[in-house]
Amino acid sequence: MLALADGTVFHGYSIGAPGQVTAELVFNTSMTGYQEILTDPSYAQQIVTLTYPHIGNTGINAEDVESNGVQISGLVIRNCPSTYSNFRAQQSLPKYLQKNGIVAISDIDTRKLTRILREKGALGACILVGDDEASAVKQAQAYQGMQGQNLVADVSTKEAIRWQEGTWHLGSGYSSGHAKEYKVVAYDFGVKSNILRLLTDAGCEVTLVPANTSAQEILSMQPDGVFLANGPGDPAANSQAIANVKALLKHKIPLFGICMGHQLLALALGAQTLKMKTGHHGANHPVRELKTGRVFITSQNHGFAVDASTLPSNAEVTHISLFDGSLQGFELTDQPAFCFQGHPEASPGPHDIIVLFQKFTNLMQSAKKS
Repeated sequence: MLALADGTVFHGYSIGAPGQVTAELVFNTSMTGYQEILTDPSYAQQIVTLTYPHIGNTGINAEDVESNGVQISGLVIRNCPSTYSNFRAQQSLPKYLQKNGIVAISDIDTRKLTRILREKGALGACILVGDDEASAVKQAQAYQGMQGQNLVADVSTKEAIRWQEGTWHLGSGYSSGHAKEYKVVAYDFGVKSNILRLLTDAGCEVTLVPANTSAQEILSMQPDGVFLANGPGDPAANSQAIANVKALLKHKIPLFGICMGHQLLALALGAQTLKMKTGHHGANHPVRELKTGRVFITSQNHGFAVDASTLPSNAEVTHISLFDGSLQGFELTDQPAFCFQGHPEASPGPHDIIVLFQKFTNLMQSAKKS
């Protein structure tokens, strides 16, 4: 069963591990890419319901993971097909969930569930394999929420590593990227692998470092640029990361932040973040670039946003969401630093906003020349 903090209970079938799990429940509107969603570290301590009705029909393969394992706390879907078919598939979705200890439920009315979340916002929820409704509702209501939670340490790498893998190509697998022209240090707040692959494709020699790495350690590596990755939890709870970004800003080194990195850059500038009602989770979010009027369809996964009205005068808004008008990007007018709220890559989702990686390399090129 799936119990919500408002007392609503759904009954369905277990397709994952036995037991129970309690976490924040959000919905994702992507039509493809369920394996990438399951392994996205930005979903740590969240139960995800997928609005697309048929999940599991292409199975699971070893190449489409976005981290070192399943990151979601639980999964809610409408229908899990009894068979799967794809030339790369190696196992079924239920077996993958069971192997990774993920509690999951199928055969519930996800349209009704999504309407509840749309009206009331993200809720505490409990998936329970059993028949104790009262216990499940009590656990859902006891959930304290995502605000104030620092989850970055749970998903960040524990040691610095060199990342050399480029994007995937049919018939040849993952490439080694292009010639390395720029030395980039990437903060791992919960980064997705495909983001690192796109940096590699853009000609970056990438070193991935733990989230608590000091600014002094970063500067000692003499990078051409610093990348601030995505990640889970409340950005304002990451005081150490905010302090490190502040220190880096003093050196005017090229900075590129996405998702959590976007929020941390804003906080380092003295801006404020806020918890969104439902958040943005999906691969069809329209974003307008203010200078050109161009609209990008983007991949999104965040429950917090930057309050644009609190940005300092040297921060120029570059992108806004066409769903709700929320801030999607800004850049600094007095130094080479910019950021974007969504995930500028395609795992899963569209490729439109990949142009931001070129913007980052252009900044590093200009900095090297000067």
